[in-house]
Amino acid sequence: MARYTRIEVVLKMKETGMVPVFYHKDTEVCKQIVRACYDGGVRVFEFTNRGDFAHEVFGELLKWAINETPEMIIGVGSVIDSATCALYIQLGANFIVSPIIDEDTAHICNRRKIAWCPGCGSVTEINKAHELGAEVVKIFPGSSVGGPDFVSGVKGPMPWASIMPTGGVSPDKENLEAWFKAGVHCVGMGSQLFPKEVIESGNYQAITQKCHDILAIIHKLKT
Repeated sequence: MARYTRIEVVLKMKETGMVPVFYHKDTEVCKQIVRACYDGGVRVFEFTNRGDFAHEVFGELLKWAINETPEMIIGVGSVIDSATCALYIQLGANFIVSPIIDEDTAHICNRRKIAWCPGCGSVTEINKAHELGAEVVKIFPGSSVGGPDFVSGVKGPMPWASIMPTGGVSPDKENLEAWFKAGVHCVGMGSQLFPKEVIESGNYQAITQKCHDILAIIHKLKT
């Protein structure tokens, strides 16, 4: 069962400003990544549903994280159907992120008061997501959908929209400034935060430092 309500998740997403997005088939690597992000100040983390037995990795990771990184809110991304959604909710997912709008997934999350963040690429899709109960919508890939200009365009007729771009978000100040100036709720960051060579070398301290630096930039942009 989820340990955090959808309201708590959405508020923490906004407070933190950045949601790491990560998957690895090795549970121990995932643990090290979650700890590195946690030590860097991150409090919301998206585990990507990718690869064989990903749900087993997630189950072990979450059990570990409850004790070792107790304030980390961990959810699952790349969920495209209701059966997968239900499986991860049973394993304790605190939020569900989808690259698409799937109504059955929305209904399952709403019944359990779990945050559901569907992928949207137009104002019409964002409006549909709102109708289905989404508080935060994901735009993916953010750069291909239209980048910060797309967010600014949406916020014109829909200033109440809470948007989280993933894809096209980088850890440099210029990029982050463009997104937050456009009015994003938070940003999702994957490969830019977890370079392959850093993972392979096990240099997790570098990830902790990068998270710390990113969150410092975001804090200044929001104040």
